[in-house]
Amino acid sequence: MKKRIFSFVSLVLAFIMSFGIFSFFGKSSNKVSFANTENNVPLDKKIRFGEDGKLRILHVTDTHLVHDSNRDKTYYVVREACDREKPDLAVITGDIVMNYEDPTMTKDLIDGLMNIFQSRGIPVAVTFGNHDSEEGAMSREDIMAYYNTYSCSISVDDGEAISGCGTYNIPIYSSSGDKVAFNVWVFDSNDYDEEKRYSGVKEDQISWYKSTSDALKEANGGEKVNSLVFQHIIVPEIYDALEKVKTPTFFTFKHLYNEKEYYRFAKDGDNRGKINEKPCPGYYNYGQFDALVEKGDVLAMFFGHDHTNAFSVKHKGIDIVNSPATRYKNNPYATQYGYRIVEVDEKDTTTYTTRVERLYDVFTMDYAKELKAQGDKYGHKLARKIAIDGWFQKVADDIYVAIAEFFTGRTVRYDD
Repeated sequence: MKKRIFSFVSLVLAFIMSFGIFSFFGKSSNKVSFANTENNVPLDKKIRFGEDGKLRILHVTDTHLVHDSNRDKTYYVVREACDREKPDLAVITGDIVMNYEDPTMTKDLIDGLMNIFQSRGIPVAVTFGNHDSEEGAMSREDIMAYYNTYSCSISVDDGEAISGCGTYNIPIYSSSGDKVAFNVWVFDSNDYDEEKRYSGVKEDQISWYKSTSDALKEANGGEKVNSLVFQHIIVPEIYDALEKVKTPTFFTFKHLYNEKEYYRFAKDGDNRGKINEKPCPGYYNYGQFDALVEKGDVLAMFFGHDHTNAFSVKHKGIDIVNSPATRYKNNPYATQYGYRIVEVDEKDTTTYTTRVERLYDVFTMDYAKELKAQGDKYGHKLARKIAIDGWFQKVADDIYVAIAEFFTGRTVRYDD
């Protein structure tokens, strides 16, 4: 009986959400160009806490930019995030643009994205996901080199020294600029193993992390430098942080590599947000998470990869955090895509705050009216569509969550 109810509710909700997506708004004929490099803001690549003692990081991930009708809408979303949040640093964690056989097409997509940051003087740190170089003419190294033609890029190609391309750290200096007060780790979590399963951060990258962590600690008078991690593919320990259950029900998810195991938020865990799809870590565990626990300098790890997930769970003192895809796309959960803001206060670097801004949080009907009054026809139309679709999707999601919590007697969605 419960399976019948579950199936019926799923069908109804899918219909409601699809209705919100495909109604009210046709294809836009308006074109918005973000590929000009005029009025670039001078950039100081030495990242430091602001005069207010705060560091604000914009986490952008999984833009999946291709040459289609959604490209300019995704650019608009990223531009809006930059203008609203005015971050000190943007970190982009992979699956960024389609890698075409014609490199000019790939570069054109990168141009459109990077000029948003370039024109605003926002430093950008890039690393890659599983899709960035799985096809197309450009290698990871080629793509990174092109990102680095922009003065706003602070990304690093680590060369042949360690696996992947885009594993580095970003020292965050005090507001006075005289010492390293915090640190950001950026890891290339690679793409696939020989069996075409997801990969992860490998042993040589982990050795580099350990030695660099030790060097930062030594330079800081023997005190560890607190830090955050950003990468694409989530760590296998995510399943250790969740609760394993015997039978499927609402908001339980099969283990990616073992379909006989089901997982959900642990009842007594430190949980935030909501899991909408099963987490997809690498198949083989090279020991990255254990190394972070050993060194004790990482507060949280931030991932993309699983587009509709926006959650956090604590495991062994480290927050495992998934951010939603930062893209525009017509599909269920589309208006739940968005971006994440992470903020650290120089006065207490042992903690941080974070929040998710979904598209329907940003592009409300009131904001659509503001854009119309400003003469931004393109933005008005986009905001209006997202506001309408978002209303349907929020209602559908609230109903689904209420039903799930009624039948399971547990919390399936937490505050972000």
